[in-house]
Order: sequence, then structure tokens, then C-alpha cells
Amino acid sequence: MKSDKITEGLDRAAHRGLLYSLGLTKKQLKAPFIGIASSFSDLVPGHSGMRDLERFIEKGVHSAGGHSFIFGVPAICDGIAMGHEGMRFSLPSRDLIADCVESVASAHSLDGLVLLSNCDKITPGMLMAAARLNIPCIVVTAGPMMDGKCENQTLTLIRGTFEAVGQVKAGKITEEELEKYEINSCPGIGSCQGLYTANTMACLTEVMGMSLPGCASALAVSAKKRRIAFDSGFRIVELVKEKILPLDIITKDSVRNAIIADLALGGSTNSILHLLAIANEAGLDISLKDFEDLSSKIPQIIKLDPSSNVTMTDFDNAGGISGALKNLIQKDIGISNTKTLSGFTIKEIAENAWVDTEVIRPVDNPITSNPGLAVLYGNIVPEGAVIKISGVDPECLKFEGTARIFNSEDDVMAAINTDVVQSGDVVVIRYEGPKGGPGMREMLAPTSSIVGKGLGKSVALITDGRFSGGTRGLCIGHIAPEAAAGGAIAYLKDGDKIKIDILARELNVDISDEELAKRKQEIQLLPQKITKGYLSRYSKTVTSASKGAISC
Repeated sequence: MKSDKITEGLDRAAHRGLLYSLGLTKKQLKAPFIGIASSFSDLVPGHSGMRDLERFIEKGVHSAGGHSFIFGVPAICDGIAMGHEGMRFSLPSRDLIADCVESVASAHSLDGLVLLSNCDKITPGMLMAAARLNIPCIVVTAGPMMDGKCENQTLTLIRGTFEAVGQVKAGKITEEELEKYEINSCPGIGSCQGLYTANTMACLTEVMGMSLPGCASALAVSAKKRRIAFDSGFRIVELVKEKILPLDIITKDSVRNAIIADLALGGSTNSILHLLAIANEAGLDISLKDFEDLSSKIPQIIKLDPSSNVTMTDFDNAGGISGALKNLIQKDIGISNTKTLSGFTIKEIAENAWVDTEVIRPVDNPITSNPGLAVLYGNIVPEGAVIKISGVDPECLKFEGTARIFNSEDDVMAAINTDVVQSGDVVVIRYEGPKGGPGMREMLAPTSSIVGKGLGKSVALITDGRFSGGTRGLCIGHIAPEAAAGGAIAYLKDGDKIKIDILARELNVDISDEELAKRKQEIQLLPQKITKGYLSRYSKTVTSASKGAISC
């Protein structure tokens, strides 16, 4: 075993002495050493219940004959970090998490890992570490929170808070009503209730086979989640003995399966960044082209909040990922029969699944023939940009408007709140990309305010930043190259005509190549916003969003 490096031989007397100081017995030194990489935090609602899950994972590990060691991994709540400087740290924390897990597991010669995760950047960061380390690993995502309820209304974080703020500013509801919503929108621990980034990545982790069946949608407070935690602890010891490694599971086929599921479910646009980064760590040839190619073939079989009133609770009750796979596999749309850590292939899991086809539609009776996500190209985005089609009203799939330029999220929020942004505008937010932000902030506050003010069908927003999985409306992100790298978005001007054609997968500005070249000579790029600390280092090493915004 890998842990033999610190437990075996005469020269390891000091190592054993330190391990004995932890209370280990001589017999336990012979057991597989299993790290529980726990991202528990009192600051993050999706993670604050992990102390309970840690106990059940420990019980599973010890029941199978292993010995567990819990160590901490940082976690950021995107909802709490949203709309201020804190959001700059969210995406960079993904790479920090991968480095933390790699460092602790390698330094202590652990035989295997249970990766206890939940929220937006933590799950992909842990999967990146799993691929990098390539020692036996299993992921436990802590699960979604219950739906909010207020005076017979079902609420979620997005509808009950972010969008409700816009409704107050538009005079549609009172501040007293908003206070009722905000108190009741999040009734307990767990990841937010819709198919935002946290739950999208939990679903894709299960599709790839890196978590046990049912893990993605089992509620944070459920006995089902406790059982999955126990079973995952037990299973990791078996994986060590069977020598089943992450790169046996994270393959080109399993990542493509995740892309297909992502398109069919209408997941968060952030998933594109994360799948590209995970594939990079696994040494797989996956690019934006894979998303582009598959998006022309995959219909959307379910719409979840924020694109509808269907929540993760409803999805779990309808069969969850196993049910979705059952419907996707019944038609030959490219799903490969890959292995999973459970010991079953995904087709074997799907065959035994129950599915409510009124909620999770069959492929031949989809919600829409359009996929949930798409990649756009054009003279603004030669490297590509992404949009969540599932959040766009069908009337807006083709849109032409007038550019209104902002160099930061803060500037655009002031403009929305003072009614500077009007129907027919294409809001352009630049210098918020991976390098320029730095950190590629999510733009949930402006998109929610636009929708809340009733402008969701008449105002578009394009940015080199990102969007929350909770974003809906005509919102295009990940524009590459970004402004700070000299992308065309840096040279747009107020009044330019922007043309968006989602069905044709195009995003263009109505100016000539000659005019764009002239502007590049005349307009100077803005200087870097942050020049010290982690974000400064990150800005110097991070790649384009089109490559997954990988820090290397």
C-alpha cells in the first residue's frame, strides 16, 4: 500500500511514533489509510452539515477495515461572495482546493480519499485533485437543501432573494414581502435548490461514475444521504484493495457522457469550465468543440429552477440521475457504457432505475429540441462564448440591440438601479475575465435585477465574466479572448449594434474588420486591477475561459 512508505521498516520508527501519538494501534497501522477531505465550514450553508456526514463516512471506512483521517479543505459560498470583491476568489479557489488535496494526500502517503464536497468550485477542485493524484477516490456531495415555502409559495434562493430584489426596485413587491421571502427561501442546510453550479457538478460527478448512484440529488438532511455517506466510506476501502483508480473512471467517454447529460439537463454554464479543467488534469483531449458538436444532437429532457419551478427535490423524486440516464440511454444519442466506482456500468444502473417521465422526459418527447447549453462564435468571440439556452425565452433566440459598455460589474449595477439600462440594450461587461477580473466573477446580481425589473426579454447581457447557474435570461458569458487579453470585447463602444443568433450559434458586432483593427490601434487596454496576493499570482498563470480557465 502507498501508506507503507510511512509505516514499514526500521527507518520509519519516528513516523510510527507520531502515528501512535494520534491513538492508533499496531493493528491499525496495517489498515488502508483513508483521507476524508472534508470541506466542512460554518460559513457555507451547503457544507455546514458535513460534520454529520463525516461520522457516517468514518463508520463506513472502519466497517470495511480501513482507518480514516479527516483533513480540511477550504470552501467559499458563491451566494455570500456574490456581488462584491469576494466573488473574485471563487473560481481561483478551485485550483487552490486541488492543490490542498494533492498536498495533504501526497505528504501523508494516503492510500485513498473520500472527497466530501458540495458547492460550486469545491467539487470540480476535488475531481481535479483526484485525476492528478490518481489514487483511489470517491466523491460524496452533501446534497441540496429543502425547498423554501412562504404563504403557500414554493421558493428557491434565486426567485426568493436575487430576483425579488429586482421586483422591489420595479415596485412589483414591497420590502416587507421581500423580508418574508428572504427568511423562508433557504429553510435549512444544503446546496441551493435549483440546477445551479453546485448541483450541476454533483449530477455530472455521478454521471462520470465518481460518486455512488443517487448521491447527486439526495437531500442534505435525508437519511438517504447518510446511507450514501456510509456506503461511500465502505466502498473506498474496497477500491483501494481492488486498485480501481480515478483515471479508470474519468475517461474521454465518461466526460463526454457528462457533457451529454449537462446539455440534456440544462446545467450551469460553469460546468463547461470545470469539465475542461478536469479533462486537462486527466490528460484527455476534450475541448469546447466537444460541447459544440454534441449540442446539435442533444435535446433538453427536463427544465429545473431557475428555468422552471421544478427543483432538485422534484428531480430526486422523479428518479434523479439514474432516471435521466435511463431516458438518455433508451435512444442512441451517444451515451457510452462506462464503468463507475459502484462496480456497475451506467447502463446497468439505468436498467434498474425508476423514472417519472412526466418530469424527466423521454428523448423522443423532450421539453425542447434545443440543448440546455450552447457555444457561440463570431467576430466578438473567435474562441467561443457560452449561453444557457434553457434560461432563454424562445422569443429571444434571435436578438439585436445597442451596446451599452461597462468595465466592471459594479458599474453596471449602478446603471440598472438608476434605470440607465433600457429595453433594447445589450449590456457589455468587460474586464471581468479570468485575468482581467481577476477571477472571472459571476454576474448573478445584474442578471437577476434585469429579470426582476421585467427586462428579461428585452435586454441582453454579454461578458467575459461568468454567470451563476441561477442565471436566466439572454446572458452570454465566457467571451474569449477576454478584454484583458486584447479580445474584441475590449474595443466595443457604446452604440455598436450587437447581433445574437442562438440557433445559428453566432455573436457578432456590426462593424468591419478594418474598423476593429483601427480601434485596436487607438484604444489602450486597462491596467491590471489587483497587483498583490493570491489573485495577482492567479492572473499571471490563468489560461483563457475557452480552455477551462486553468491556472498553470
